[in-house]
Amino acid sequence: MLIGDVNMLFSYINTGLRDKYEDLEDMAASEGFDAQEVRKKLEDAGFCYENGRFLKK
Repeated sequence: MLIGDVNMLFSYINTGLRDKYEDLEDMAASEGFDAQEVRKKLEDAGFCYENGRFLKK
């Protein structure tokens, strides 16, 4: 896993999606993490993935 704290993970992922990557799967493949694991962790914490970024529900 990348980062344990969900708020830090949220920030890290969204920064990468905004600045460098086309979508979560592209970022995961490039940085070597499991996109589904990250998506589940963030969704369990109250975030949703829409239009290529995570948002607070």
